[in-house]
Amino acid sequence: MEQTETLLAALFSPERAPLNKAQLSVKFSISEAAVTQRLGEIYKRFSKSFPDLSDQQGAGKLKILQTKLIQKYYQLSQPVVATQASNSSPYPEEFISIIEEKIRRFCGRGFVFETFQQFITDNPHGYFTIVGDAGMGKSSIVAKYVSEHKSPCYFNILVERRNRPELFLKSIRRQLIDRYQLQNSEDADLPTLLAQVAGKLTAGDRLVIAIDALDEVEQEPGGNLLHLPKNLPNNVYFLLTRRPYSSEKKQLLVDVPVKELDLRDEKYVNFNHDDIKEYIRFVINTDSDYKDGLKNWIQTRNIPHTTFVEQVANKSEKNFMYLRYVLPAIAKGDYNDLSLTQLPDGLQEYYQSHWVRMGMEAKPGQLMENVLYILLEIGTPIPCEMIAGITKVDECDVGKVLEDKWVEYLKKQNVEGEICYTIYHASFLDFLKGKREMDSKRKIFKEVNQQIAEYLEEGML
Repeated sequence: MEQTETLLAALFSPERAPLNKAQLSVKFSISEAAVTQRLGEIYKRFSKSFPDLSDQQGAGKLKILQTKLIQKYYQLSQPVVATQASNSSPYPEEFISIIEEKIRRFCGRGFVFETFQQFITDNPHGYFTIVGDAGMGKSSIVAKYVSEHKSPCYFNILVERRNRPELFLKSIRRQLIDRYQLQNSEDADLPTLLAQVAGKLTAGDRLVIAIDALDEVEQEPGGNLLHLPKNLPNNVYFLLTRRPYSSEKKQLLVDVPVKELDLRDEKYVNFNHDDIKEYIRFVINTDSDYKDGLKNWIQTRNIPHTTFVEQVANKSEKNFMYLRYVLPAIAKGDYNDLSLTQLPDGLQEYYQSHWVRMGMEAKPGQLMENVLYILLEIGTPIPCEMIAGITKVDECDVGKVLEDKWVEYLKKQNVEGEICYTIYHASFLDFLKGKREMDSKRKIFKEVNQQIAEYLEEGML
């Protein structure tokens, strides 16, 4: 054992602190599932070279692998992840899919853009924050602005663990360096980067950095969220979004002009309602995926189009996420047994309605429940194969649950050649966390947690 320790210490820099799985996941912007996979590769790669490892039991062997091998292995084998897409796209590669998705059916919100433009006109620099409940279209507003103005951007995504200050700074730094050809700035902090860019702006130019979902940021208490600067150079602005929070939880204290546009404000009621109706009309008349199914549902019930638009708009409670779920569900025939008045009212009732229709309350302990719990508990993109391995269920059966039962609530993405799944939206995450049936103290989920631990340990041994 001592021989192995000495050999490992000689191979790897002793002054570097080892990283655990969670830290590796953050550092390299990959899922913990991908870290687990790499750990298995590490063991296969080094087990023959270090036969003493075979003398160790699970925990001891895992400790050696984590503390002595991981960091150097990643330094040597981790490919460089491009944060800037090819010349054909001005967006960071990591955000191309979310921007394209959000602007695909974008409608309205002119009052938001006009108010922000007026803020820029009236102030030499500053922070402009859009506040709204989950599903009110905040991310779509940012995506639309970025798509039209090619602004540097960052989308905090809780369900993908892409929500920490170091990831934000890394991405924005790369974007600013590439965009403005900054020299010797690879290690620069945000105030330094902004000062360098401000010095390059010509008359009439402005730098707007768009950041979505400040409420999803994860960092230690104290200081501004994402360590945003207290002061800004002239002609530098931030466009921010967040959910509402109480004044005592405010984490943006600055000495420059600020403005908040709260989408829930009474003065925006008519604007919001009109934008919701415009979105519904767009899907009915233009969206190739759903227009035929929606028109058929409306016609078979002899509902005037204007009545359908108005009543669904009212039921949405000014929530675009509700429409994102309900309109496709209607088009696919999920509500063929319901009338217009029987459609769920609001996003939370929609989630509950779907939960009941899936039989989640009538048949506790089934595979659908376990799959959701694993996605909720692990919290990072994971492949179907991993879920099947944890539950010890055939991968085909797990795939049917993912693709047939919960597909509209999940985001699929390619992680190192594997299709992985995460929960799509923070509002559904909140709904699940509030469900008694998903309580981690339940016996069934204690067993699932044990299965998760056993699976991850087996992958490293």
